[in-house]
Amino acid sequence: MNQKSELANPNKNRTPRHRAREFALQGIYQWLLNSEDAGAIDAHIRCAHGFEKADAEHFDILLHGVIRDVENLRTGFLPLIDRSIAELSPIEHAVLLIGAFELTHHVEIPYRVVINEAVELTKSFGGIDGHKYVNGVLDKLAAKLRVTEISAGR
Repeated sequence: MNQKSELANPNKNRTPRHRAREFALQGIYQWLLNSEDAGAIDAHIRCAHGFEKADAEHFDILLHGVIRDVENLRTGFLPLIDRSIAELSPIEHAVLLIGAFELTHHVEIPYRVVINEAVELTKSFGGIDGHKYVNGVLDKLAAKLRVTEISAGR
């Protein structure tokens, strides 16, 4: 993981929800690479430095929801990607899963917020242009899942 430290970015104002997404990303990344038990990942991450500043409830929903619903989430964005799941970087894969989960199960979060948060996660943890790829895929997925919301915004 190519994580930029908090010290390198002291002025970045991160909300508890954003921190929850960061920790969920770390957990899903770990799960994708090692197929470790979700409970063990959860327990490990909750002990991490800074977790107390995260929205623990949202972290729990994301980590366990993504792992539980992974096949349906992948099915949702598979037609929108230009490569196989195996060819995605683990960060892009994890961020797409989080974004797809929020777009699908959290309609109270505006789709633009979901996409922006996913882009920010990818900028912080992913490769150089990974955020552009994630943005494009989630934008297309939002157009399929949030038709009413997108239409109302025009």
